[in-house]
Amino acid sequence: MLTAIHPKLPMRDKALTRDFYLNKLGFQEFGTADYDGYLMVEKDRIQIHFFEFKELDPKENYGQVYIRTDDIQGLFHFIKSQNVNCTKLEHKPWMQSEFSVLDPDNNLLTFGQSLF
Repeated sequence: MLTAIHPKLPMRDKALTRDFYLNKLGFQEFGTADYDGYLMVEKDRIQIHFFEFKELDPKENYGQVYIRTDDIQGLFHFIKSQNVNCTKLEHKPWMQSEFSVLDPDNNLLTFGQSLF
């Protein structure tokens, strides 16, 4: 019955968020309409939506998304090549290889691949 999930995360500045996801993480803008205070991006089969929250205090933002990949090494090296600050790539006890990135609004993106 369920077919997809598109998380919605807060953003303070649409232009800054768009630039980070498109030019640093390799996403593309989804759709042709430019909605005031709303942004949709996609990469491969993953979409992330953003809503404007100008009063957001990044120190108090706990937005998080876990994104699975089938090429964690390639994605890690691509993101590092874009000079994006991220955690080191680690093998976790729950049998995932993972790394994380914070976006400009302190939303945590964790990328993971099964070790099996």
